[in-house]
Parts: sequence; structure tokens; C-alpha cells
Amino acid sequence: MHSFLDHDGILAFAHRGDHQSGPENTLPAFAGAVDLGYRYLETDTHCSNDGVLLAFHDTRLDRVTNATGLLASLDYSEIQKARINETETIPKLEELIGQFPDTCFNIDLKADATVAPFLKMVHRLRCESRICVGSFSSQRVEAVRSALPKVCTGLTPREVLWARLKSYRIPTPKIKGLCAQVPVRSGRLPIVDGRFLAAMQRLNIQTHVWTINDPDTMDQLVSLGVEGLMTDDAKALKTVLMENNVWAEPPSLPPI
Repeated sequence: MHSFLDHDGILAFAHRGDHQSGPENTLPAFAGAVDLGYRYLETDTHCSNDGVLLAFHDTRLDRVTNATGLLASLDYSEIQKARINETETIPKLEELIGQFPDTCFNIDLKADATVAPFLKMVHRLRCESRICVGSFSSQRVEAVRSALPKVCTGLTPREVLWARLKSYRIPTPKIKGLCAQVPVRSGRLPIVDGRFLAAMQRLNIQTHVWTINDPDTMDQLVSLGVEGLMTDDAKALKTVLMENNVWAEPPSLPPI
């Protein structure tokens, strides 16, 4: 088993940090999650015009900052002037990983331009055991798999389709991803159910479900047997997992 996935209990992800401690994808939000005992943080990355990786979800600054514009069109010197909720700067991804050395990061590569600087960053930091990479782009994930074979990757979009087909015993190509990070359903199509989980467990693929904020749904998914949950409500998820005796911190990560 990959060291990223080797843990006791259910793997609990703070999705963009703890939203009660600070705005999404800010240092206070991530620090708040770590203070609650989370050792798995989910974040996204975009790239500035001059190649700086940022922990940020949107393509534009407009929704969550006091600035405007496409990140890909702006140099970092301009982006660093933006403030989230008027107070917080946008973290560099490399600084975020360095800030929490005992923490694992689930990273969504949001744009093609992120791939090359991301590969360089991982080589520089030697953090292969601490990260899992996902993306809605199969091409980005395959690029990471090719360049960084030691890095954990989630299923690509087409692999999720294959996984659903495998749950009905329909032959498909081989799935390379180590974890299925999926919503409960996509539109009217159910994804996570007993049949899906059984198929993934036969293949030694973990199922991590996003983004679950309702305690009753968390409880149902725990009972169903998922291996991981992602949430915006870090306190609620911790409470549910503790009540089910499946809250645990991961073991210390071995060196590469």
C-alpha cells in the first residue's frame, strides 16, 4: 500500500482547510484543520503567469478576493497583493507544504500549466510520500504518473467510468489510480454504493468521497465502508468519525 493511503480508521480530508478557522485555501484554514488533528489536507493549484504555483481553486481572483483577473494572466507580484476576506494572502503551494511538514496533501491540478512546475516542486521538496494528485484532466494525471511513478494518484475521469462498469462485472482497461475520489453521485448517476465499493475493494482501490458536509450522510458513508471522506466542516466530520471509533491520525511517513 502506498504510504499516503496507509492509515488507521477512515482517512479524513479537510477540504481547502477548516472553514471555521479561516477562508478556504488560506493558512489560517489549514492551520485550524491541523490543530483539530487533521493530517490530510485537500487543496487546488493554479499557476501564475510567471510560473508560481498557488493554493487556489478558481481560475479568477474575483469570487474570493478583493482583486480581479485570471491567475494565469497575472504575475505573482500582482497576485500577492490580492486579499481573501480583505486579510489573507493566497498561499504559494510550496510554502503551504513546507508549513505543515507532518501533513499529507491531496492536490487537484486545475490547469495544464501547473504540471511542469508541479513536477519540479515535488523533485525539489522530495515529498512524493506526502501527496496524492487528482484532476478532472486525465492528461494531467497521466503526466504525473509518467514523471513521478512514486506519487499516489486518484482515478482519472475515464477510470471512474471504468470503475463503475467494473462494479457490474463489465470488462474495462486496467485502472492505474490508487484511490477513487468521487462524489456520491454525478447528476442522476449514482457512483458510491455497495456494488461500487465491493468492486474497488476487490481491486485494492480506496474510495474517498467528496464533499460531504451533512453529518447523517457522513454516518451513512462510514457504515457503507468508504475509506475516506472530504469535508468543509472539519469539526463535524471529526465528531462523526470519533462516534464511530474510526478517527485516527496516520502513521509517520517513511523517507523516500
